[in-house]
Amino acid sequence: MKGSIYRRNCKCKKKRCTCGSTWTYKVDVGVNPTTGKRDQASKGDFRTRQEAEAALTALLNDLQQGTYQKESKILFKDFASEWIHLYEEEHNVKPGTIRIRHHKINKLIPYFAHMKIKDVTRKKYQEAINDLKEQGFAYNTLDGVHRTGKMIFRKAKAMGYIKVDPTEFTYLKRDKKSIEELEEQELPKYMEKEELALFLETAQSKGLEMDYLMFLVLSYTGMSVGELIALKWKDINFHTHTISITKTYYNPTINTVKYALVPPKTRRSKRTIIVDEMVIEALAIHRTNQQKMKQSFGESYHDGNFIFAKIDRFPGYSIIIKIVENRMARLLKIASLNEELTPHSLGHTYTSLLAEAIVGLEEIMDRLEHCDDNTTKNVYLHITEELKKEASQKFSQLMRSLL
Repeated sequence: MKGSIYRRNCKCKKKRCTCGSTWTYKVDVGVNPTTGKRDQASKGDFRTRQEAEAALTALLNDLQQGTYQKESKILFKDFASEWIHLYEEEHNVKPGTIRIRHHKINKLIPYFAHMKIKDVTRKKYQEAINDLKEQGFAYNTLDGVHRTGKMIFRKAKAMGYIKVDPTEFTYLKRDKKSIEELEEQELPKYMEKEELALFLETAQSKGLEMDYLMFLVLSYTGMSVGELIALKWKDINFHTHTISITKTYYNPTINTVKYALVPPKTRRSKRTIIVDEMVIEALAIHRTNQQKMKQSFGESYHDGNFIFAKIDRFPGYSIIIKIVENRMARLLKIASLNEELTPHSLGHTYTSLLAEAIVGLEEIMDRLEHCDDNTTKNVYLHITEELKKEASQKFSQLMRSLL
């Protein structure tokens, strides 16, 4: 059984066409049992004759071995929709992850929506990624789109919808950085210990309800805001002075009553942190005050057992992330501190202060499982490098005093 390979010229009719000619193969694959006519399989858009020959050889081998399976005519947009449901079921991922995958798929839809998934070639896929790059999307965005694309097409191949994964060998173009940019590694914003002390003092003296406790817990644990507002009283062990982090708060619509508590992003993100006695004492005081508040509200209080519960509208429901962000912005302004800082900056501050206290990187990362590992390492290395310089200066001063 033989197939044929031929060259096809571009028909885009553009005056300055850069598409060039492509190669196509065609081969008989047997008799259709329904129509009694010969069936043919063909595929084009190969950049070189060698690529077309390799694909044809693979197909002929399948025919000879009896493992040939006709590729699906399903459109990309339809399979992408099918894949997202399979992905959600198979991986049991958080709603936020599904939302991100939808966002990445939408970047590919303009290129492939109405194409049969079997007709998406490596050339077409690479051109789509290159075009997104030319539109100005950041490398991280392109990487996310490509990772989603790879998962979709690999699943299609595993299900027998396609023979060749068009995402294989795709490369992402990186912008060349100048020597100055390479030498200057930008660090995330964080507070010095004196600034953190001022911030917490301001929260205690001029903060609104729960401000001091919120930012004390964030500062002394390094947990994320989502983990903070998901905390329930059962997560606090007043005897062992520990806080268990087992969930995070999810509420994309910012609707107080339509929230979800979901597992942290990784299994390692579930952790138990030993905290200072001062934090435990502040929590105990808050629990006593909250119990009195619950009694005053009676049945109108939504008893979800949340530590950081609302006391105005919808009493008992957890506060939302935006409240924590707004409260921090207010306190930073009052204290005349850097107003670009965010609650996330407190995690970086926590890293820097632990590093300054000579706590090992591995232990810090165990306590900060929600954070990006590279960011944590960058802050840690920056602080420890400063400590090394300080140690060197102290040694020099000591030697000078002896001379």
